[in-house]
Amino acid sequence: MNGTPPGGALIGFGQVRHTRVRPARNAFAYPTYFLFLPLRRLHREGSGALAHNRRGALSFFDRDHGDGRDNALEWLDELLAGNGVPDADGEAWLHCYPRVLGYTFKPVSFWYCHRADGSLRAIVVEVNNTFGERHCYLLDAPVFGAELHAGKAFHVSPFCKVEGAYRFRFMVDGTRSRTVARIDYDDADGLLLQTSVSGALEPATAAALRRALWRHPAMTLGVIARIHWQALRLWAKRVRFFSKPATPDSLVTRQLNPP
Repeated sequence: MNGTPPGGALIGFGQVRHTRVRPARNAFAYPTYFLFLPLRRLHREGSGALAHNRRGALSFFDRDHGDGRDNALEWLDELLAGNGVPDADGEAWLHCYPRVLGYTFKPVSFWYCHRADGSLRAIVVEVNNTFGERHCYLLDAPVFGAELHAGKAFHVSPFCKVEGAYRFRFMVDGTRSRTVARIDYDDADGLLLQTSVSGALEPATAAALRRALWRHPAMTLGVIARIHWQALRLWAKRVRFFSKPATPDSLVTRQLNPP
């Protein structure tokens, strides 16, 4: 991509959408921005204008992912190798929220893990809940645009049971100028939630980072505030509340074969 800064860091400007279809319909769409980072290149060459593992108005810290190491790639490579994916030794592109003014909350991050020849080998969906817990869904041998499946194993919302399965679909165009990540959730009665985050990608230059801050100066605080606001709306609509179950014994849930 012409004009890509050292490290190849990208920033995306777009929208997050969420629709609950029953028992009471609840839908919202918010403008958002996010980082799209080639982590191996970033560690080799530096991150350009983006503050990496150091303080900045808008920054990225490896320890916000995985098990809290200063190099999240070590955690990722161990997770993949320990789950039968030893050949994802090419670039690892991470789609995630940054820290803004030192604060972040990352409901979901996507690791696109490639082979050395550039082909997509695996996708790791890293999920955090508001109880400080983390879980990963490993999608083996994925294809961009194809529907992928994994059983739900981790508590995210108190208005959903831990049952059923997710349907994932990811699209990243060949020039890395746009990305879409979609997650639909089916419980025992069928489709319950439809969610997506999408955006146009551009180099994470100083000007682009300033634009993100000017447009949304408290974006990551807004993420957690909106989560609680939507929970209040569901409570007001008398959607059933479920207590949090025990955390899964395993950090990783593997992909299901399509039904």
